[in-house]
Amino acid sequence: MFKYSTYYRTDGGVGLNDFKWTWRGLSLLSIAATLLLVIGFIYAARDIMSPRGTSFSAEVPQNTAAPAEESGVLKVAAVGDSLAKGTGDNTGEGFVRRAVAGLSADGTKTELVGNLGINGLTTAGLRDKLKEEGVQYVLRQANIILVSIGGNDLFQGAQRMLNEAEGGTAASGEAASGSPDVQVGSGGSKGAAAVPGSGSPENAALKDLNPVQLLANLPGASKRLEDILTAISKINPQARIYYIGLYNPFGDLREMLIPGNQAVTSWNNAAMDIINRNTGMTLVPTLDLFNGHLGKYLSSDHFHPNGDGYQRMADRIVQAVR
Repeated sequence: MFKYSTYYRTDGGVGLNDFKWTWRGLSLLSIAATLLLVIGFIYAARDIMSPRGTSFSAEVPQNTAAPAEESGVLKVAAVGDSLAKGTGDNTGEGFVRRAVAGLSADGTKTELVGNLGINGLTTAGLRDKLKEEGVQYVLRQANIILVSIGGNDLFQGAQRMLNEAEGGTAASGEAASGSPDVQVGSGGSKGAAAVPGSGSPENAALKDLNPVQLLANLPGASKRLEDILTAISKINPQARIYYIGLYNPFGDLREMLIPGNQAVTSWNNAAMDIINRNTGMTLVPTLDLFNGHLGKYLSSDHFHPNGDGYQRMADRIVQAVR
């Protein structure tokens, strides 16, 4: 009896040996495919857990800071009373736009992002204004913030006496609230400023005025000033704040020279004390700019600077910033 270890067919069909090699081939292919899947999974997991530097740098920007051309740009905002607004300057520029021009003179890119000056504004009014989202938005855009406030608080007593000397009629709606942002002169007419030593009703009304009367509201007003400067600093911690000190606009009236200068000095000293207790704040003095030169640097309303007066203030601001 014959035994065959391998079965062959002579009719061209598939024998037992053919099936054996076929299954071996399929097994090898399965093993190879499995190895490829395992290797691919390992590489994929490694890329996820430990991404290569070249792939990371290609997808994530390396510099998310402001564009290079924006570095060093001065962005100025102003807030406060009629001096911040520029009242009295026939050109309408005031110290704000003049300061921006001065800061740009050496080639430094300087932008005015907003001027929020309001005629007749007091410390109480500005403190409330700083709660408004629109005001906060403007201040957040700046890295230099100019603040002018306090004149309406300090001189409202003197202005009230002048108004009473004129028959109790205010020259504008602001005067009724005690604001000095009005025309001072005979009958309240523009351009008719009182003449020192002329014996006019205005001088007579001021003859008994003293620093105590002018400074009656100083404690409360200086506290509000501190609230204002602190609030601005919280709104924009990165900005530098420049507080514009007060001057005595009535220094050419004999009755107002000494009490006015003493009151302004006390106010500015209180402001300096506040500023010295806070970083990022600077006091810009103006008293010396106007003393003895009021006829040259005040506008016809005898309170606000004229164009030349605002220019002197702007020059002082530029010196402080630089």
